[in-house]
Amino acid sequence: MSDTNQPRTLQDLRALGQLGQPEQVERKPKVDELGRAYATGKRKNAIARVWIKPGSGKVTVNGRDILVYFARPVLRMVLNQPFQIAGRVNAYDVVCTVAGGGLSGQAGALRHGISKALTFQEPDLRGVLKAQGFLTRDSRVVERKKYGRAKARRSFQFSKR
Repeated sequence: MSDTNQPRTLQDLRALGQLGQPEQVERKPKVDELGRAYATGKRKNAIARVWIKPGSGKVTVNGRDILVYFARPVLRMVLNQPFQIAGRVNAYDVVCTVAGGGLSGQAGALRHGISKALTFQEPDLRGVLKAQGFLTRDSRVVERKKYGRAKARRSFQFSKR
């Protein structure tokens, strides 16, 4: 049951053009009717829902300004990293809700969500953000405590008597 139309050698495949450059997929922006891009970011136990739209760079976290919610400058720097790498500082307004975890995990979840939303708004930025590792979900979470142990791995103190 062999087809006579099937290529049999590598030269036949090249002649058909099947072994050339991979086809470029045309990515279109994923925005809603209000011009916003939505993405979900996760880090440790924190989950962030992020909406971005073109604007003046205002960031609102859980209804509060970024300066109030993230008082530490390091956490604000983490949030601004995707915009700095993409060259879009003060180009987008960000509205997000974040729940779970601590402030550091929440900042990481927001960075992940902002990066994903940026790629939905401008698909050409995907390569730049992916090269920096901002689109990869950091899957490290706290190890659970085991029975017979003081913590996840630490044993109880040994006593000879």
